[in-house]
Amino acid sequence: MNNSKVNWCPGCGNFSILKQIQSILPEIGVNKHKIVFVSGIGCSSRFPYYLDTYGIHGIHGRATSIATGIKLSKKNLSVWIITGDGDGLSIGVNHLIHLFRRNINVNILLFNNKIYGLTKGQYSPTSSLGVKTKSSPLGTIERPFNTLSLALGAGATFIARSIDINRKHLKKMLLASNNHIGTSFLEIYQNCPIFNNGVFDSFESLYLEQRQPLFFGKKCILLYKNKIKILIKKNFLKKNIWIHDIYDINKAFFLSKLFYEKKRSPCPFGVLYKSKRKIDTYDKFFNLT
Repeated sequence: MNNSKVNWCPGCGNFSILKQIQSILPEIGVNKHKIVFVSGIGCSSRFPYYLDTYGIHGIHGRATSIATGIKLSKKNLSVWIITGDGDGLSIGVNHLIHLFRRNINVNILLFNNKIYGLTKGQYSPTSSLGVKTKSSPLGTIERPFNTLSLALGAGATFIARSIDINRKHLKKMLLASNNHIGTSFLEIYQNCPIFNNGVFDSFESLYLEQRQPLFFGKKCILLYKNKIKILIKKNFLKKNIWIHDIYDINKAFFLSKLFYEKKRSPCPFGVLYKSKRKIDTYDKFFNLT
């Protein structure tokens, strides 16, 4: 870690995320002089200052564009993009979806606190419908982006979600993102204690494991005739139990909608989808002359 003073509000979820990122960098087998963190604008985008690697603090929504240029010109670098729900899904969303479809070999970490934190509490593209903020005093009338569905629809080849308070799981997802060849997308739920405190306190968590049934608490999830059912474990029919398969994009779409569009359902965490077919990365074929 360099000598820059970490400048976030007390209790910010970014502290936990920073700690886990710092912990994995010695484990990925890449010299720190070959690691680059690129950020846009927002509280999350201060990350390059706090890591002992190369870094660029870019402009609003353009971290993906800057990172693309870096990766295409220096293919041996490990490139990480740090963005937020405001930075990456508002002015930056166009660049984001094209990065997904090109499958450039970079890692995208999108911190989602469902609010604009740096600019003092306006609603963001992921803020819940009806939420009252400084820019929506009567409640926002906009439906939020479903981040995981967006990534799936844009052709991302690795999609996962974690949360700031589960340090062990977050580290696991960071390593999984790094190990993927192609564009990895990791959404990280991150609490903003000042402008959106506790926004992720009131849901049940569903942790996804490959080839494991979808159990959470005393309940299980069934997928039968393209319909999702949530039952107490003892009432389910074994033949209909949902076994998680990270390579099944159709099931991934169902999972991406669980928490966003079915509010009584649990929120899935873990690797939602990984392309089973090896898809060549854009940077493999790109040659600068």
